[in-house]
Amino acid sequence: MHHLGIRSETFYTVRVNPLGNMPEIKIAVLDAYEDERRELCDLLAQRHYKTFALNSIAELETCLENHTCKAVLMDIDSIPVDNRTLRELTIRHPEACFLCTSKDRFHPELKDAICYHIYACLNKPVDPDELFYWLRSIDEDDADPKYQTEA
Repeated sequence: MHHLGIRSETFYTVRVNPLGNMPEIKIAVLDAYEDERRELCDLLAQRHYKTFALNSIAELETCLENHTCKAVLMDIDSIPVDNRTLRELTIRHPEACFLCTSKDRFHPELKDAICYHIYACLNKPVDPDELFYWLRSIDEDDADPKYQTEA
């Protein structure tokens, strides 16, 4: 485990893929609660994903500017976020698919973002099988030529 400084006052944890021969898949985990964030990062590390443990939108923005993450796993119960912020993040970082977690089934205040910018919403506590299903789905979409965009 390494600690990388984004700014002098901000740090986040990176868990490195122990199998150097596999392509490194990076996932940003955004949750205000350290225990939940650590639990998700540990779960992802078991499947050899490289994770960035973050606790604010500002840290997420810095992380996505410096790293190409395949997915962002965001707890919308603990992180204050609105439609505009989610829209701007997904437009600035189209390489990352945004997955949200929540205890609540409905978020009418995020209706637009959920319809147009969020790849999937997962109920908490997160079911590992469901999480890995969505991550495989993202990987398959990336490999499918019909989802490719021209640069």
